[in-house]
Amino acid sequence: MKPGLILINPWIYDFAAFDLWSKPLGLLYIAGTLREFGFRIHLIDCLDVHHPGMESDRSIPLPRRQLFGTGKFWRKEVPKPHCLKQIPRPFSRYGISKELFVHELKRIKNPSAILVTSLMTYWYLGVKEVISLAREIHPEVPVLLGGVYANLCREHALEFSGADQVVGETGLTATHSVLAALRQYGIEGETESLESDRLPYPAFDMLHGIDYVCLLTSTGCPYRCRYCASHFLNSNFLTRDPHHVLEEILYWVNRFEVRDFAFYDDALLVGFDNHLAVILEELVRLDLKLRFHTPNALHLREITPEVARLLYLSGFRTIRLGLETSDMNQHDEIDHKVSAGEFENAVHDLHEAGFTKREIGAYILMGLPAQSVDSVRKTIEFVGRLGVTPYLAEYSPIPHTPMWEMALEHSDYELALEPLFHNNSLLPCWDKAQRARVPEIKKRVQAFRMNRA
Repeated sequence: MKPGLILINPWIYDFAAFDLWSKPLGLLYIAGTLREFGFRIHLIDCLDVHHPGMESDRSIPLPRRQLFGTGKFWRKEVPKPHCLKQIPRPFSRYGISKELFVHELKRIKNPSAILVTSLMTYWYLGVKEVISLAREIHPEVPVLLGGVYANLCREHALEFSGADQVVGETGLTATHSVLAALRQYGIEGETESLESDRLPYPAFDMLHGIDYVCLLTSTGCPYRCRYCASHFLNSNFLTRDPHHVLEEILYWVNRFEVRDFAFYDDALLVGFDNHLAVILEELVRLDLKLRFHTPNALHLREITPEVARLLYLSGFRTIRLGLETSDMNQHDEIDHKVSAGEFENAVHDLHEAGFTKREIGAYILMGLPAQSVDSVRKTIEFVGRLGVTPYLAEYSPIPHTPMWEMALEHSDYELALEPLFHNNSLLPCWDKAQRARVPEIKKRVQAFRMNRA
């Protein structure tokens, strides 16, 4: 019999969480690849809003879904961890019920190994809990942990997660590390090579419903923003063959009638002419009436009139721009990715191409070390005046980033000891007086949102 593997996407424990095209893409790639290698794959997505087992559970309100496949998760309020007791906000577990998760684990007989992924460093409580429950039900089965938290906080994960092994690789090549780890336990598939250099598609078909598909056309990023861990997690900027990406899009359209796609690239527009343009020009020709979304933000300086035109004609409907701040002096300190006039030029090109105020948004970083509240407010006003919707992106201190040491200096929280303090909801690098002005900032953002065309 083929060896069976349980792959788990854990719950989120947080003050807030929203399904903004949020799927465990790395885990789904691993599931798809290991399936091709001859393993029996059992996927448990704790964030599955379409799990049929939740239909009869009246203890958790039905999550409201919104435009383009986004929406809320199942949510149940739970006690706050002791170190967060002072935060005056409810704390919740997002995802399916614990009872349903246990039921899913019990119905899988004799697995060879359990693979758990992780995302935000401050979501490790969900990681720890699913591993603990998995060990109770399958006590002799090795547990492997991978993902973002596992790599950014490796020592913490080794000590507190309960996993037997932490797999230290992310991105499209992480499967090689997983296979090597499985071999240490004598677990091997029918083959460990593919007939071509193409990765199997991520296993979205193993989910209970497909509202959208997440696409990754490249890994890494040539920019070196001081607040971002992309370079640490994927040191090289690598792109997929654009024709392969196009074939993947058509596969999901033709086989599963998917209409919404979210790009997970950190640098989607880099090398546009030889990469994304190849995909978009064919999509324009096919006229499939698809909708594309960019939750990870686009780099401003890569946007030209031709780029904007192709984005519009091919069906992009959610444009997010990585502005972060309108203060050019601050850009010199944190990212070097925006120069004076580039935001205005990009917005002009997008408007000329046909995008509306409702479709264009700009991320504004709030809570950076040494950042003033007034600079955030000025950026909001700057964005709003140009007919763009502002979106606040609260800063989360991330280990192994160039800004990490600065974050340690400016925070009253023990960031190095407790990943829960990395939570962006805390604004951990701002002081009490700065946090007190946040409602004022959010009120101004809401005013611009209300006036969208």
